[in-house]
Amino acid sequence: MTTSEQRTLRTAYSPCPNDTFVFDALAHGRVPGAPALDVTFADIDITNGMAERGEFDVLKVSYAVLPYVLREYALLPCGGALGRGCGPLVLTREAEVDLVGRTVAVPSEKSTAYLLFRLWAADTLPGPVGEIVVMPFHEIMPAVRDGKVDAGLVIHEARFTYQNYGLHKLADMGEHWERTTGLPIPLGAIIAKRSLGAETLGRLADAVRASVRAAWDDPEASRPYVMAHAQEMDPAVADQHIGLYVNEFTADLGEDGYAAVRGLLTRAAAEGLLPPLGRDALAFP
Repeated sequence: MTTSEQRTLRTAYSPCPNDTFVFDALAHGRVPGAPALDVTFADIDITNGMAERGEFDVLKVSYAVLPYVLREYALLPCGGALGRGCGPLVLTREAEVDLVGRTVAVPSEKSTAYLLFRLWAADTLPGPVGEIVVMPFHEIMPAVRDGKVDAGLVIHEARFTYQNYGLHKLADMGEHWERTTGLPIPLGAIIAKRSLGAETLGRLADAVRASVRAAWDDPEASRPYVMAHAQEMDPAVADQHIGLYVNEFTADLGEDGYAAVRGLLTRAAAEGLLPPLGRDALAFP
């Protein structure tokens, strides 16, 4: 066994059900021949910063951060979150609200959700929104409900729970993206240090795919890991979350997946939201 095969990879991903579902078999040594992982849990705005500082070997990040980190990291062709019908939502207290000049809470300004929001606003609003307030995503719906902000951009399981706060869906960023591009919605990516080398990167990608398939083959095997980190989430909501964000694109990005990623980053760069992406920046490894 070579030194690179023996090395444990420092890895960080979120405690969200889709990530723990995907990585369960790999993190617990049930993928033969796979690199060992030393896992840290962190929300994606934290892992985005880790990637920009080059701190970990393997990270789950927002696609929005890729132009800033692809010199040091390679995009894995699997393990991430893309899909259809799973985009971020803009929520308000009233059913009809004009967002021009209004305060909007967002979970991060370096997130795919925020990029999708900005692209939607540029396409549909007659003028700019007002102040953008960054806050942890679990605080956004209470803030909208309590009138601290005029609207909130929410992600993940909030799709299934916002009615509990008496809120209304003003717009679905994913619906707008799919309608205007025909492509799946790119949300979260798995990246790994290029310095690991092509052999280790290839083994890692194969191991992530195997971990995804293992979770699909025996969903109950991953349930203890999923629910242990699901922050008291209802099991039915966790299952909905996994059903939305773990799909064919998790196993392999494929042509549509890569087209979605390039499309998002190219459109965002054209709006001045991101630096332009290099021509071969998404190549693996």
